[in-house]
Amino acid sequence: MNGWTLTATIALGTGVGATVWGVSTGPLRRRVIAQNLSSAVACPGLLLLSQGFGRTSYVDLALLLALLGPVGTLVFARLLADELAEDPPHAWGITLAVAGYGAVVVLVLCAVTGPGRAMVKLLVVGALLISGNLVASRALAGGMGSRRG
Repeated sequence: MNGWTLTATIALGTGVGATVWGVSTGPLRRRVIAQNLSSAVACPGLLLLSQGFGRTSYVDLALLLALLGPVGTLVFARLLADELAEDPPHAWGITLAVAGYGAVVVLVLCAVTGPGRAMVKLLVVGALLISGNLVASRALAGGMGSRRG
């Protein structure tokens, strides 16, 4: 086990464990926030595992997760809009912390990878991950212009 896989194991163990606990317990607002943050925690973990095992296919899986994770949250936000309007979730601190974690992982891996096609792919994954989760968190908080008549 090298440092990359150890870091990924710790991050995935704590992050995914916390999100599974958040999804399975508590009020609706905590469950949707935990669902949103699950992809934000798992994606950097896959990037670390990719570096640790030397498998570029894990970067492709992280790219897919960075694309589809926030989309799933937006679907939940749309389907549960009435329930979430009564008690909107506010988790900007956690969202920004997880986005910062993703940014640090992507920047460190870019420094290790060096210039080239792999670095561009890492930057795309990071941009999708961070922007997608920020947009999804804003949608969950009711800030995307949903109007009720």
